Order: sequence, then C-alpha cells, then structure tokens
Amino acid sequence: MGIDQDGVAAVAHGDRPLRADARRNRERVLTVAQEVFAAEGLSVPVHEIARRAGVGTGTVSRHFPTKRSLFRAILLERLHSYVRRADELCDSDDPGGTFFSYFAFLVHEGGMDRGLSESLSGPGFDKHAIVSNSDYDVTGALGRLLVRAQDAGAVRADVTADDAMALLVACLSRPAEGDDGADARRRLVDIACQGMRA
Repeated sequence: MGIDQDGVAAVAHGDRPLRADARRNRERVLTVAQEVFAAEGLSVPVHEIARRAGVGTGTVSRHFPTKRSLFRAILLERLHSYVRRADELCDSDDPGGTFFSYFAFLVHEGGMDRGLSESLSGPGFDKHAIVSNSDYDVTGALGRLLVRAQDAGAVRADVTADDAMALLVACLSRPAEGDDGADARRRLVDIACQGMRA
C-alpha cells in the first residue's frame, strides 16, 4: 500500500505489512477517531482519542504522526466511499433523480459529521491535492452525475460541478441544531435543487 502526503499508510517500515495486532489497533483508532470527530469536531485532542480507543498515545502516533494525518486518513476513506457510491449510480435509469438524491446525500453526510463539515468549509487542508486523485474527487463524481442529468434534460445546462459544490457547502453552513434545524437544512437543499432544475 502506498503512503499519502502526510505519511498515512497501512504498512510500517518500508513495505512490510502491519502485524495483526498493529493492524487492529490502527483500525480501532480510525473507527474511534471518526466517531469522535463526527460528533465533536476536530478540536478533540489525540490523547482523548487514544483513551477512548483503549490504546496509548504512542500507538496513535506510530500510525498517525500528527492529528492532521489521522483526520486526513479518515477524510480520504470517507471521500473514497462517496466516489464509489457515485460510480455505482452512474448507470441509473433516472439521471436527474440520481443527481439530486446524491446531492442531498452529500449534504446529509456532511451534516452528520462535524469534522467533515469543518474540513470542507474551512481552511487547513489542501483540497486541490486531495481531488487530484480521482479516488477522492467528490466534485468530479458529482460532476459526472451532473452531466448525465443535464444530458437527460433534468438539470440546467449552465450549472457546473463547482456551482453544485458551492451550493452543497452553503447547505452545510446552515446550522442543523434545534427543533427545526434539520428541517431548515432540508428546505435549503430543496431550494438548491429547485434552482438547478431545468
């Protein structure tokens, strides 16, 4: 397995695979960190993630030298799953419905994950470096579904993938807390989708 820009890898010391216990620890740290970042945002300290994962801080540091590299590993895993989902939807018989559903799905996922929301709408990550790899390029994946929807006459021809992503980020910026917060965000998604319809 290769090593990404922040040194995140599933191998240690060259190309030797991780031992089974080290691999389990790494996966446990990733799982716990993803849950913590999703629920509480990026400010949670590494030692707290280690404590909740039942490992020492040194174990976390061996796999992820910085908190940024830990979050980046989680972010890349999530983005990869979103791209795979879009690829699976590319043969849909309803390109317009598929595009709008995928758009709403991305807003919902971002809204459920504070860490992902913070990274997509704030500074601190080189988004261009991430999207240069098609495995993680959610904008490109959304763009492919957009083109199919436009070809089917379901989406305005002047909407670009960057336009759709800007609308997505705007939807994520709407607070979803409170009794009607989730409804307000869904309403904003409906408004954005209505504006993109042909």
